[in-house]
Amino acid sequence: MTVSIAVAKETAAGEKRVAMVPKVAAKLTKLDVTLTVAQGAGEGSRIPDESYDEPVLLSGQTDEIYTANVVLAVNAPEVEQINKMKKGSVLISFVQGHNNPDVVEALQNNGITCFAMELIPRISRAQSMDALSSQANAAGYKAALIAANALERFLPMLTTAAGTIRPAKVLVIGAGVAGLQAIATAGRLGAKVYGYDVRTDTKEQVESLGAEFLVAKGVKAEAEGGYARELTDDEKAQQQQMLVDNMADADAVITTAAVPGKPAPRIVSQAMVEAMKPGAVLVDLAAAGGGNCELTKPDEIVTHGSVTIHGPSNVPSLLAEHASEMYAQNVLNFLQLIVVEEEGQDDVKPGEKKHKLAFDWDDEILAKSVLTRDGELVNETVKAALGAASEARDVEKKA
Repeated sequence: MTVSIAVAKETAAGEKRVAMVPKVAAKLTKLDVTLTVAQGAGEGSRIPDESYDEPVLLSGQTDEIYTANVVLAVNAPEVEQINKMKKGSVLISFVQGHNNPDVVEALQNNGITCFAMELIPRISRAQSMDALSSQANAAGYKAALIAANALERFLPMLTTAAGTIRPAKVLVIGAGVAGLQAIATAGRLGAKVYGYDVRTDTKEQVESLGAEFLVAKGVKAEAEGGYARELTDDEKAQQQQMLVDNMADADAVITTAAVPGKPAPRIVSQAMVEAMKPGAVLVDLAAAGGGNCELTKPDEIVTHGSVTIHGPSNVPSLLAEHASEMYAQNVLNFLQLIVVEEEGQDDVKPGEKKHKLAFDWDDEILAKSVLTRDGELVNETVKAALGAASEARDVEKKA
């Protein structure tokens, strides 16, 4: 039986991405699958329905989309939509199960095998499927542009007849994928860029992009031989004070620190914001997780004193075209692990071979990215997070 795959239209407010773009869809259909795209699914990414060429099918029937063997989405569908899915079918999307207990429960109740894109392990073999990284690249790039646009100053050094304008100072906190992309983009725009991360082993990556890695005076980030080492409590205190001092001197600060499955770490206090120079800008990429800054409000622009704080919660959607393209390729690469050739086709030409859904649970990528399976929540991290949240609610009720 041919595997049926359907692409859902996103329903989350402000979401412009789509899980499959035309050029990647053309590759997917070569796997002997039936691919159906919901009508209007690509509108937010400026992809009209007619851009999907045959043999891709278009459907305006929601039931037809959610009864496919495999449903692809950027964000997890709503409970009502999950309830339309067939038992044993597959959902591939971002889920953020720790924040969506109702969705997880619906997946369990309906016997859906759900692979959460945010759970894909960060191992070499899974790099081409790492949607967190691909979307973080988009977020970091856009964050630098948001900061540049919000500043009422030039970023690069300019020599004019009216005199020389010194380059703006941009401080990026967090040297993960998003942070490194923000550093690179701000540098290309001509700013003087500084990078900070509690993981001192990121120093080389930050400096390779032309930025200065911030380390408190007297604190050495490396042990003998150039390897990173753990900082002492005193050194950590020096680092924090160094961060405060550099924030006060920065024109723009971009924060990118996030911990999967947990609230974003609070790094920037109100006092630190109040110490920033007049007209400075802070862009908080961790807004959706509660924010790295205690003054951040998701999807709002807050003015505190003379400092402007931006808290966009879905930055990749602001670059919907390329963010969708990268995500679709991540999904295609993942699908090739579960849409496999049927046995006994040695004499059949490659383009004519039949495929089926199959799961090798000994494969680290599948084993770690599966969220629900056979009616059970199988990811221990999400299970623990939901359990802790449930206990906290019980305590509040008793109080």
